Amino acid sequence: MKQSTSTDHVGRRTLAGQAIYTKFVLRLYDFIVLTISNRWIWKCPTPILINHYDHYLSANHLDVGVGTGYFLDHGHYPITSPRIVLFDLNPNTLEYTTQRIARFAAESHVVNVLEPITLKGLAKFDSVGINYLIHCLPGAGISDKSVVFDHLKGLMNDDATLFGSTILSGDVPRSWMAKRLMAFYNGKGIFSNQYDGLGDLKVELERRFREVEIEVFGCVAVFAASRLVDRE
Repeated sequence: MKQSTSTDHVGRRTLAGQAIYTKFVLRLYDFIVLTISNRWIWKCPTPILINHYDHYLSANHLDVGVGTGYFLDHGHYPITSPRIVLFDLNPNTLEYTTQRIARFAAESHVVNVLEPITLKGLAKFDSVGINYLIHCLPGAGISDKSVVFDHLKGLMNDDATLFGSTILSGDVPRSWMAKRLMAFYNGKGIFSNQYDGLGDLKVELERRFREVEIEVFGCVAVFAASRLVDRE
């Protein structure tokens, strides 16, 4: 595994959002989150997210906040040997994902996307996936966290698409169980989405991209954005 580190000061709440992903938890993640929580609590069954990945995955892809690498493993690429680069703050998730998709020889970097990305010599990408990351980032709402879009858009080619999903607490339907579990995760610092709303996500994406698509499934916003505003 080729791995480098590019992190500046990392705050306590930033660390809390990714600290839960120990090697033990990663072994359980797909079952707990992708099989149970997505379908029965967040009301966004995992096949919806798989289809979203399949639609936007390119042969030159950056994945940010990689989790277990499930979507990269199950995705369909336009060529047999795509270029895949991984960004995450947690070395455990990078190692787990890199091993899972070893057939692609992915390049990985320990990166805090809330800070400017200072990696040298990194070629730009045609697709950028940011799946189930935003709700784990600290901040008083999407407007605070949207700096990640600014940091990532500098790594995008002109015709690239940034896509992903995030769990929201505002402007979306939430079941009693979703509210309770979300409150628990926020209390533990695993989530930081008590002020994350659909309207703010739309506003922040449209400030940076000319084409924005957002669909809501339960309390999950599934989005894609392309055509950078400052390049036209």
